[in-house]
Amino acid sequence: MSQAQSNAYIIEIHDRAAGIVTRDERGFRFFSSERLFDSLEGRQFRSAREAERAARAVFSERSRRAN
Repeated sequence: MSQAQSNAYIIEIHDRAAGIVTRDERGFRFFSSERLFDSLEGRQFRSAREAERAARAVFSERSRRAN
């Protein structure tokens, strides 16, 4: 029995929708849903988890600069 994997995931950081990633032939592509995460727009990731880590890094960097 094979387990179906989703082709799209919502990435949330601290209750904010950072964007979605969609599966394609090379991995996962990020689509930003909030201006803060626009630097990741269109980037390709090996996994949804890797995209989430990148979004967390963007959020953390902004938080550091704000303080």
